[in-house]
Amino acid sequence: MYEVFEHTADLGLRVRADNLNELFADAGRGLFAIIAGDLSGVAARQAAQVELAGEELDYLLFDWLNELLYLFESRRLLLVQFALDVTEQGLRATVAGEPWDPQQRRLEHEVKAITYHGLRVEQQASGWLAELILDI
Repeated sequence: MYEVFEHTADLGLRVRADNLNELFADAGRGLFAIIAGDLSGVAARQAAQVELAGEELDYLLFDWLNELLYLFESRRLLLVQFALDVTEQGLRATVAGEPWDPQQRRLEHEVKAITYHGLRVEQQASGWLAELILDI
């Protein structure tokens, strides 16, 4: 589950999940919901592989979302499926979506960057929590 919150001229993303795989997948869903709003009509037609090394979870989340943002910017993919495995050494993921068609869908926000400001990933009694700020 993810939620968006206001942060001065930026947007914040807060994600809660039972495990790390869900946390990272929901963070990806949240990112694309910020970019494109309702993604219910987007199909998983094109897939991409993502493999990242990293032991610190907050930086791994930062790198993960940066990689997803790069896939959007370089291939114009609106991603809707996130199958991943987060380990102590990093993550491996298969993501899927379809190219953005400006004739069919208006974008909600231009996300310029994922920031380190307020970045945190922590395990709590009820599961995992992540928070981060997006520069829009």
